[in-house]
Amino acid sequence: MKATDFEQYKLAIYDVKDQLKQHVYGRSAEAFTAGDQARDEIADAGQLERRRAWIRSEFIKSLGGLPPSDTPLRPQITGTVRGDGYGVEKVMFESRRGHYVTANLYIPDGIAAPTAAVLHLCGHNPLGKHGDVYQTVSQHLVRAGLIVLTMDPIGQGERLSYYDRDTKKIEVAASTREHEYAGRQSLPLGDNIARYFVHDAMRAVDYLCTRPEVDPAKIGVTGCSGGGTQTSMMMLCDPRIAAAAPAAFIMNRESYMNAGQAQDAEQIWPGLTKIGFDHEDILMAMAPRPALVLAAEYDFFPIEGTRRTVERAKRYWDMYGGEARLEYFEDACVHGYSPPMAQGAAEFFCKHLLGRRPDCSWEGIRPIAPELLWCTASGQVRGDRDDARAVHEENGDRLAELEAAASALPDAARKERALTWLRERVYGGRKPCPLNPRRVALGKPDDDIAVESVLYWSQTSLFNQGFMFRSAASGESDSPVTIALWARGTRSIEPRLDWIRETCKTGRAVFVLDVSGDGAVMPNSITARSGLHDFFGTIHKLAIDLYWLGDSLAALRTFDVLRALDIVELLSGGTNGDIRLYADGRFGLYGQLAELLDDRLKQVEVANGIGSIAELVRSRHYDMLDSEGIIMPGMLRYFDLPDLRRWK
Repeated sequence: MKATDFEQYKLAIYDVKDQLKQHVYGRSAEAFTAGDQARDEIADAGQLERRRAWIRSEFIKSLGGLPPSDTPLRPQITGTVRGDGYGVEKVMFESRRGHYVTANLYIPDGIAAPTAAVLHLCGHNPLGKHGDVYQTVSQHLVRAGLIVLTMDPIGQGERLSYYDRDTKKIEVAASTREHEYAGRQSLPLGDNIARYFVHDAMRAVDYLCTRPEVDPAKIGVTGCSGGGTQTSMMMLCDPRIAAAAPAAFIMNRESYMNAGQAQDAEQIWPGLTKIGFDHEDILMAMAPRPALVLAAEYDFFPIEGTRRTVERAKRYWDMYGGEARLEYFEDACVHGYSPPMAQGAAEFFCKHLLGRRPDCSWEGIRPIAPELLWCTASGQVRGDRDDARAVHEENGDRLAELEAAASALPDAARKERALTWLRERVYGGRKPCPLNPRRVALGKPDDDIAVESVLYWSQTSLFNQGFMFRSAASGESDSPVTIALWARGTRSIEPRLDWIRETCKTGRAVFVLDVSGDGAVMPNSITARSGLHDFFGTIHKLAIDLYWLGDSLAALRTFDVLRALDIVELLSGGTNGDIRLYADGRFGLYGQLAELLDDRLKQVEVANGIGSIAELVRSRHYDMLDSEGIIMPGMLRYFDLPDLRRWK
């Protein structure tokens, strides 16, 4: 057989292509069931409020906490535009130092006293507040007599973090690409980019409260898709919200998981599936305040999940005995904030914030040319402001704080603290089982080396696989073994065949390991993306589902390496005392973590590896390929790779 033949080897004993999905989905389904049971046990408003307070605390903790709101807003109005019966002020304020939020404030003509306002949070349109859909919604609301503040989210509209002033080029694409790019760098810090989204929205409410036209007791919030996410986060976090209308987002977590879709970085809340959180908890957070769920019947957010969640959540309003009820509006449309939804939202906010029905016409609504709504001269904050900051700079500051705190600890205490944390992440919740290996001789790529496939259980429900290369001359089962680890594992033998030969000539065997989700145990595609390793592809989707479980692909694969030590010992009759590991590339992280946890691993050599996770966080630009597999959320609160090298 040729090396390329080995790379095409198919495991025929077991359906390994579906196992990682089933493992992740099975654990998630257990947590969803437990969450439903916990909510079913809520019998009165007191129990509801205790769960609501707990969920809010856990949610904020999953974000890494919220930034302080003690910096001045320094608002400014950079211009105005006239509409039909309303004016639009072009507003900028600083949510944090150097974080300029660009927004349009729609004010109905004839405001004579403080009145109701709605914060309108935009979904994943690169144009942000200038997008036709969001302008249309804002105009529906303002025509109904509501003040509307429509703001650009991070990475959209005038807030592109990777805009180059000199070239006028965007180095990282707007919206979801930027969110994911900066979001992955937030996770090792124990943070989530969502902390900045929700904080921006809370500071927008602060701004509305400064306006003489606005009654602070009558502020609502709405948004669609990614804006629905932000609306939901505000429902969880900000008790000042008097009424909320999330659009095209509320569903239930299990239905969406089974739909095979990935989500954007600010929509991933680590650890919350583990505690049984679901969208029912988002709605519960509003009771007994008015809430309206807006839904698209043909959405990629499963409508059956939306209907189920709304139906289950209605009883929470009954516990308070008032007139307010959870309301529901469904339009026969695809994903989006449709004009009928916008009219439904306008009627809802008028009823609950103004105490009347809208008295207006919806005819003649037309988007305004985007450049007329710009708050900046160039159309980009970074094009105008030398002091502009974004999530990347915040991550750098947060990293510096962690490094300062770490340096204040004695090294021995820091090591013990790190080991305790790492053991819990790698071993916690795993279900070890007998290895029960299946061994298949594959032949020889040449006269010097014999190869066999070894398939074995890493833990209950998950097989790992590897190729054992041995010198054909010796063929001894008790040869010392070097575990080999690299991206695509046994699917990438040919580029490393010379290294494998040379290592076998020294009398060592080489075990090329396929960790979970890679090599011969790579999963089938379960998303619309054709490439498994693409942005929003299958590996990305399963990795973020693990984050929701309080787990990670990095921790799971480190456990795989530890189980590889077990299989090497088993195949050697328990006599192998010189197990080493050689890794090429980012997958070397798993070996370095395993080395700290198990002294059977006598030597780890990593070529072309990661210098440090902090280096990845500090880099303005980095390679995203396989990066979701090397991120262990919160890791930098305890250690970095240079610490491992010092402690080994």
